[in-house]
Amino acid sequence: MAADSKDTAVTDDNTETAVETAPEAAAKASNASGAPAKKLSPEALIRSFESSQQKNDLPEIYVGDTVRVGVRISEGNKERVQPYEGVVISKRHGGLNQTITVRRIFQGIGVERVFMLHSPQVASIKVERRGKVRRAKLFYLRERVGKATRVKQRFDR
Repeated sequence: MAADSKDTAVTDDNTETAVETAPEAAAKASNASGAPAKKLSPEALIRSFESSQQKNDLPEIYVGDTVRVGVRISEGNKERVQPYEGVVISKRHGGLNQTITVRRIFQGIGVERVFMLHSPQVASIKVERRGKVRRAKLFYLRERVGKATRVKQRFDR
C-alpha cells in the first residue's frame, strides 16, 4: 500500500489502483474543464445572493413624497393587492434592507407602516406626488393635525 494521500485498493488480479476520496472526486467533477476551482469568500457570497434578491424596477423615492404601496395580502388560499397611500416620513438602511416609513390618517388616527422595499410582500410602489421638505425625517408630522400635516408639492423632480 502507498503512503500518500490517496487510498489504494487491490483488485482481483493483484494490481493496485488509486481510489479517490470523496472531496477530491467532487473537486474533479466540478472542474471538468480543467480550470482551478473558484472559491467565493463569505462576503462575496452574501453580496451576490443579496443582489439577486433586489428589485430593479423601484422608482426614486424621497422623504416627503406621497406614495401608493401595493401590499400583497393572502386570505385563505386567495391573494390580493391592497393599496396603502401616505407620506414617506423616513428612509432607512440601504441595499436589500432598505425601508420606508409611510404615514397616513385613517378615520382621524395617524397610522404608520414600515415597508421593506425589496420584500416580496410589496407588489408595487408608485409615487403620486413629490413633496418639498427640508428635513431627512418628518417625525414632526406626528404632532400635527388636519391641514397642518400637508406637505408642499415639488415640481422639479
